[in-house]
Amino acid sequence: MDDISGIKVYVFHYKNGSILKTDQIYQPIMAGNALHSGDSTITGDDTGENISEKNPFYSELTGIYWVWKNTSQDVTGTCHYRRFFTAQPEPFIYKLKRLLYIIVGLYKKRFGLIYTENTKLFTPKILNEQEINELLNKYDAILPQARKLKYTVETHYLRYHNIENLILLESILTEKCPEYLDAFQSVLNGKRLYANNMFIMKDEHYQEFMNWWFDLLFEFERRIDLNSYTNYQKRILGFMAERLLTIWFRKKQLNTIELPVIYFKRLKFE
Repeated sequence: MDDISGIKVYVFHYKNGSILKTDQIYQPIMAGNALHSGDSTITGDDTGENISEKNPFYSELTGIYWVWKNTSQDVTGTCHYRRFFTAQPEPFIYKLKRLLYIIVGLYKKRFGLIYTENTKLFTPKILNEQEINELLNKYDAILPQARKLKYTVETHYLRYHNIENLILLESILTEKCPEYLDAFQSVLNGKRLYANNMFIMKDEHYQEFMNWWFDLLFEFERRIDLNSYTNYQKRILGFMAERLLTIWFRKKQLNTIELPVIYFKRLKFE
């Protein structure tokens, strides 16, 4: 097995707070740092080429864009300060909790997510450099387990957002890359979605995806009035990014592996 040199997984934060002590490959980044008061103790996404000030609309995408434009490594990954990939088996007691999820109707909502406050137990289970090396010697990319939705992706979007956004996205795909329309319809008609804009990719595929992703996101932004989006809906570009990521991987059919995500409900340190 060949080791892959230069692995970095960027952990996006949104406010100052405690930082988990993880493998050295993890790099914390303050997303939207241009909008902070300058008191952040970690690297911000507002140096070099950046879109940091657009964070209310792009969410973690401002951090991802900064990483793309200002760093270079053989493998690039993204996660969140409370959401991390894991390749290790779920503890038995947590598997039992999944039976309860079925009873109370939360099984699909919690699929692929390990909800916990136990940082002592789960921090050592966060995906490490050796595990990434082993996986990327077999696969092109690492993704979170696709969420299982109660409704189709299209109906799910309609329930929580403005369906006109998807109509606009289809129009942009038709103009710029019509070869993705079949994947677009397949994703919308299905019930699986890659959430949270998380991935770990080899540079070859990463660069291709970044160029495609942000080209479409910037075009979408040009055609909407950002001022018309308020509160939760302000994160419109982040929502679009999740759908586009799912569409890209559906079209490309890369050799990928889906991993569970540890979701720390709160960070407790003992």
